[in-house]
Amino acid sequence: MGTKAMARLLLAAALLAGAAGAQEEPPAEAADAGLHPALRWGFEAKTHVRRSDGNRFLVPFVPPGLPPGERAFEETVNEGTHVEVSLLTLWLDAEWGDAVAARAKVDFIDLYDRNPTSTDNEIDVDEVWLRLGRDGDPGTLPAGSGAYLKVGKFGKFERQDDRHLESYGVVSTAFNRFEDAGIELGADLGRHVYLKASVTQGNPVFLRDPNALAGDNGTPALLRDPPDPALESGIVILYDAEVEDLDVDGDPELGAGLGWRLGNAAGDAVDVLVWGYRRKLADTVALEGTFYGGDLDLLDGPFGLARLPVEGDEKREVGASLWLYWRGLSFFGQYVDQDLAGLPRAGLEAELAWRFELPLVAAVGGRQLFPAIAPALRWSRLDNDFRNPPNAVAPSLAWDWEKIDYGVRLSIVQGVDVTLEYAAHDFVLASGAHRDNDEFLGTLRWRM
Repeated sequence: MGTKAMARLLLAAALLAGAAGAQEEPPAEAADAGLHPALRWGFEAKTHVRRSDGNRFLVPFVPPGLPPGERAFEETVNEGTHVEVSLLTLWLDAEWGDAVAARAKVDFIDLYDRNPTSTDNEIDVDEVWLRLGRDGDPGTLPAGSGAYLKVGKFGKFERQDDRHLESYGVVSTAFNRFEDAGIELGADLGRHVYLKASVTQGNPVFLRDPNALAGDNGTPALLRDPPDPALESGIVILYDAEVEDLDVDGDPELGAGLGWRLGNAAGDAVDVLVWGYRRKLADTVALEGTFYGGDLDLLDGPFGLARLPVEGDEKREVGASLWLYWRGLSFFGQYVDQDLAGLPRAGLEAELAWRFELPLVAAVGGRQLFPAIAPALRWSRLDNDFRNPPNAVAPSLAWDWEKIDYGVRLSIVQGVDVTLEYAAHDFVLASGAHRDNDEFLGTLRWRM
C-alpha cells in the first residue's frame, strides 16, 4: 500500500475516532486511562534455507514475438538450494483499555509476499488500522455484549492468524492470505454469539505459485528478445493478491459472518464462523511490477487470446472456519466455495498443531534455553471445476491440487525460534497424470 493511501486511511480513522468521542462522554477513569495509552513496538527478522524441486510444464499458448522453435513453460520459480533473507518487519501497537486500539506494521524486503517476486514493491505497509470498541481473538469469550468498528488495512475475519508454519496451505493462499482495506464492524450478542460485517476494496485476482516464491509473470524481462526472466513463472494458481493502493472508486466487496463460541479461563475454546463475500470484478487492476492486469483482465488472458470460460463479473464465496483449542493443542479448519465469474472452485484446509512446554535444563542471559517445541501438520485441497482453453497461458490454473505441509517449530530462547518444514504437492494434469512441486523450508526467526 502506498504512502498516500496510508495517509488517507489514517486521516479517516482519526475522523471516525473524533466522531465517536464526541457522541459519548467517557467516565473519569476512562479519560485518565486515555491520556496514557499502552504503546508497544516490535521488530522481526526472518532468514531461510530453501530447497525447491525443479519442474517445467509445456504451455500451449505461444506468445507473440517468440523466436521460431521456442516454446513457453510453467517452471519452478527458483529451483535448487538457496539461503535468503525474506523479511524485516517493524510494528507499533497502541491500546487505550478495551475501547481503542491501533496498529501500524511495515514489511521490508518482503520476498515471499512480492508478486512478481523480482519486480514488486520491497517495502509494504502490511497493516494500518484503528479500532473503536472490543474485538477478541477467536475462542475468547467477552464479558458481555458489545460492538466495534475497525477502519484501515487489516486481515480478513475468517482467516487463520495463529499460524504455526511459515508456509501457507493452498486454500489459505487462494482465498485469504492477504489483508484488505476498508471498514469492518462486529457485534457480540451476549458472550457466545457474534456478528461480523465488512465493506472493503477487495483483493485483486491474480496468479502465483503456492510455494514460498510467487514467481515472475508479466515482468519487463518477458518483452526482451529472447525473454530473460530473473525468475521463472512458478506453477501457479488463481488467488486473491495484495491490495497495493487505496481505491474507493470501484465496486466494494461486501462481507458478513455469524459466529458461535465457547471457552473457559484455561484457554480451552471452540469457535465456529460461517461467512460470505461478494463483489463485482473490475475490468482491470494495475499491479506493481507486471504488465498483466488483475481481475477480468487476467482471466481474459494476454490480448484476449486465451480467455478462461468466464461468465459475467460476479465474484462470490461462502465458507466456514473452525478454531479449536485444548491445552497446548490447536486445530484450524476452513471450507470455501467460490464462483469466480462463472469459474467454480472449492477448497478445504485443516491444520493440527501441538505446543509442548519443555523442562528447564539450561538458561542463556536469564532466558530458558529451548523452552518449547511445536509440531504441526496441515492438509489442504483445491478443486477447480472448470477447464482451461486449448491455448492456455497457464494450464495449472485449472488443475486440482492437494498439498500437505508438515514441520516443527523449536523455540531457542524467548524471541528466537527455528521452523523446519516440508511442502508435498500433488496436482492432477488435464491428462489425469499426477505431478508434484515439493519444497523444504528452514526458517530462523528473531523477534524483539
